[in-house]
Amino acid sequence: METLTPRQQKWMATVRANFEAKTGKSMAEWVKIAKGCPETAYRKRQQWLKSEHGLGSNHAAFVLSEAFPSETHIGEDPASLRAALWKDAGSLKILEAIEAAVSGFDGLVSGQRKAFTGFSREFQFAAARPMKAGGLLLGLRLDPSASPRLAPSVRKESWAEKLVSVVEITDARQVDAELRGLLKQAYDRG
Repeated sequence: METLTPRQQKWMATVRANFEAKTGKSMAEWVKIAKGCPETAYRKRQQWLKSEHGLGSNHAAFVLSEAFPSETHIGEDPASLRAALWKDAGSLKILEAIEAAVSGFDGLVSGQRKAFTGFSREFQFAAARPMKAGGLLLGLRLDPSASPRLAPSVRKESWAEKLVSVVEITDARQVDAELRGLLKQAYDRG
């Protein structure tokens, strides 16, 4: 299964092709700068490249993936990312129920990231991440007023900003006809 939509693949290729023109330096120059970073953690290095050198998040991620390939998750095997993220059997069962609910959606692309599993067509329409206390948080590209089950997303999530509503799911049986309908509405928008 594809992990990026054709639109996302085209966007990534464009970012890579225009990298030097946009940043003013070659990748080799940026790798040298990154290796001189006083920080050792990935996010702190990314923040340093942004604050000290004016790179955006995506350009900083590209630089770090080249400078420290063994420390980043770009290009990492989706199965490994999935296994690391979905360790809790109950949360995984809920994710599998959601995957079953969207499996018939035409043109569905499911992408595994380090912190979430995303679902896209043209754009990301849903994403899920396990919650620390168990269960799963599902983000949807729907206005929270679409259902009393939905709440506004108040926490900054690592998934797409257009996923403005969330629902906490603690049991796979909560992936019912209503939730499948909400997923379909979000899919139709994305």
